[in-house]
Amino acid sequence: MAFNIPVEATLDVIGGKWKVVILCHLDKGDKRTSELKRLMPEITQKMLTQQLRELEADGLLKRKIYEQVPPKVVYSLSDYGWSLKPILDAMCSWGEVHIERTDEAAKGLV
Repeated sequence: MAFNIPVEATLDVIGGKWKVVILCHLDKGDKRTSELKRLMPEITQKMLTQQLRELEADGLLKRKIYEQVPPKVVYSLSDYGWSLKPILDAMCSWGEVHIERTDEAAKGLV
């Protein structure tokens, strides 16, 4: 796929509503699918599975399968996924400011 500017390549990999949220949760530690679902109750199981598969295919996640009954699958950030940490941190910082700003606007302070 050809991109006109580099940000298009970034958005191609992490764009959409859920991928960045998944990456932020995994930034705090390895998670099982059920843990991610619990942390994101609005996401459907089908969408969560699809997003995890895409992130894994793009090399941002590692999936470890434990041979037990029932099977246990744990997701973690790959080294390539960790390279997004500065971007994720910046997005979180901006989001905190935006939440404050919208709260103030709702109270008529802005």
